[in-house]
Amino acid sequence: MRRRLAALALGASALLLAGCSGAPAAGSSNPPGADPSASALEGSIAVYAAASLKQTFTDLAQRFEEAHPGVTVELTFAGSSDLVTQITEGAPADVFASADEKNMTKLTDAGLVAPDAPVDFATNVLQIAVPSGNPGGVRSFADLARPDLKVVVCAPQVPCGSATAAIEQASGVTLTPASEESSVTDVLGKVSSGEADAGLVYVTDVAAAGGAVDGIPFPESSEAVNTYPIAPVSASTNPAAAREFVDFVAGPEGRAVLTAAGFGAP
Repeated sequence: MRRRLAALALGASALLLAGCSGAPAAGSSNPPGADPSASALEGSIAVYAAASLKQTFTDLAQRFEEAHPGVTVELTFAGSSDLVTQITEGAPADVFASADEKNMTKLTDAGLVAPDAPVDFATNVLQIAVPSGNPGGVRSFADLARPDLKVVVCAPQVPCGSATAAIEQASGVTLTPASEESSVTDVLGKVSSGEADAGLVYVTDVAAAGGAVDGIPFPESSEAVNTYPIAPVSASTNPAAAREFVDFVAGPEGRAVLTAAGFGAP
């Protein structure tokens, strides 16, 4: 009987010690020493991104959702200047990714993005896109000034249009485009459909077209290298997830996806 009473006393002592220790309760999801504030992200984020990022950001959004099952990423693609207008007018964006620094600066100047928030995550250069087989016989940037060619470019306020203007100024070649489009994907669409003989798009757009167009590199493209910044929008309703998405894009996995698509390092 004495041995049985001693055993019961030892068991009670062990239970008391366990209750006083830092061990998590049964069913707890946090391991010992974990920060209780580091809970799983959840909710949705609206990502507004330059049209030239459509393929890569669609891929990255899916990867981000797989890494954070509680988060849904809603993507909107358009010309960077159009997206700035939408955000300035109150569009509910959580993250903005621009194809140039100038349009990001518009949001920081307006107080819609914190000045220290943007992170440069990629670079890009222009390339001449022509219909498959190059029926117009385009060989150089100077060829785009030929009067027999129907050439399309981006509008000047769009990053790809601003880059086109910089190359014209640096090369001394003046283009007379048949149209100026609001996004680089619109330029690509007119070339791939045969509506235009040539267009200026990013090298990544030619790669993403998968053979629908041919790409012609030209040395003058180095005169206008676009740097892509990304940042959470100050009015985000899900700032934790927005910041995590920015870090994900600028991190190793984002860098690998962007490099595979032809983007340069920032």
